[in-house]
Amino acid sequence: MIDLEGYYFTEEPQIICGETVRSIVADFVEDYPSTVDRFYTRYYYVHPGKENEPHQVLFHSNRICLIGLAPEHVAFQKGIKTVTFEVGKIDRSENQVSGKKKSGGMILQMDSTLALITCEDGSVYKVRGCVQGKLVEVNKRVVENIDLLRGEGDGYVAIVMPKPEQCKAIRCKLLSREQYVEKYQ
Repeated sequence: MIDLEGYYFTEEPQIICGETVRSIVADFVEDYPSTVDRFYTRYYYVHPGKENEPHQVLFHSNRICLIGLAPEHVAFQKGIKTVTFEVGKIDRSENQVSGKKKSGGMILQMDSTLALITCEDGSVYKVRGCVQGKLVEVNKRVVENIDLLRGEGDGYVAIVMPKPEQCKAIRCKLLSREQYVEKYQ
C-alpha cells in the first residue's frame, strides 16, 4: 500500500519579513467572473430575415473576435449532428496565417460563411463571419465534440481579426447584449 499522506496539499503558515502571508486557499471566490465576463464584450449578429439564427461575437480589447452561435440559435433546439468547414469550393480549416499581421488569412465579410451546421432533421445552417476581417483560425475541436458549441468561450467556431480602424464601425453594426436581450428574449 502506498502512503499518500504527504502527497496532498497541506497548508503551512508562511512568515516573510515578520509578517504572516495570507493563505491563497482562504481567498478563493466561488462566484469569480468567467474569462469571457472579464476579458470580452458580448455582441450579437442577426442576419436580416433569419431572426431565429443569432450569432454571438465575443469582442476582446485586442480586437480579436470569437464567432459562435448564440444560445437561442434554432440549431440547438433541433439538435446539431455535424459541423463542417467545407463551404463550397473553400475549406476554411485549411486557412494558414503567419506573423503579427496574420498574413495569408482569408478575408471575410459580415455575410461570409465560416461553417455549415447540419441538424438531426437534415436542415443546414450557415455560421456567418459576423465581422469584416481576417480569418485567424477555425476551432477544429467542434467537429469532434459538438457539445463545445454550447460553451461560451470554448464553443467559438472561428477567430476573426478586424482592421483596427474598422472596429468602431463593426461594433455599431452589431447588437449589444442589452439590445439583443430587449429585442429577442
